[in-house]
Amino acid sequence: MKNLTLIAAALLAAPLAAAPLAAARADTVFVPAQSDTEYLAKDHLIGAKVTGADGTIIGDVEDLIVTDQNQVVGVVMGTGGYLGWAEKKVGVALSSLKFEDKDGKLSVSLPDLTKEKLDAAPEFARKQPPKSLFERTAEKINELSDKSKPQIDEAKKQAGEAYEAAKEAAGPAYEKAKEAVSGAIESAKDAVGGTGTGDAAPPADATPRAEGTPPATEPAPAP
Repeated sequence: MKNLTLIAAALLAAPLAAAPLAAARADTVFVPAQSDTEYLAKDHLIGAKVTGADGTIIGDVEDLIVTDQNQVVGVVMGTGGYLGWAEKKVGVALSSLKFEDKDGKLSVSLPDLTKEKLDAAPEFARKQPPKSLFERTAEKINELSDKSKPQIDEAKKQAGEAYEAAKEAAGPAYEKAKEAVSGAIESAKDAVGGTGTGDAAPPADATPRAEGTPPATEPAPAP
């Protein structure tokens, strides 16, 4: 990236207030892309290795110290320890840092700092204790929930509208099907004489009598 040293100096020396950026981008409230004169702190500054007077790495930049006027006055550097464990946090004044552009990478150093001075430096005292892993995880979950809520609400709305549209479209077909079923039932009832019209069918147990044979209810004549 071009002019990393100048960019870093501008970032750390100038206020982070939005007024200058707003003047440069008066036509929009959004920053559509990163320009050649800008960089992201996470890409080049946060996590940058810091070297001491003898050129060896003594720590890395973990955070920025910003005033209530949005002015960067220093950085928090992590030093010592192993993989982040038992690491000492040291606050370093902005004026003590030296920025250089080496092979397209931002180099941060403390030319006057020796190991003895670093060991004797007081540990940086935070105003508020660092957040635990549980707290950071809970905040991330809440953040994702807040971001996804509008999409969920919109999906619910669209699903409800689709249901109502489908119900409205299916209404005439449903009524027509009901009429067809009702007509079929009535036709079936007429076919079996359920309506009382037409000649009644003989009882199922009636049997024909031979001529001259008396009805079953009359006694047969004596011989």
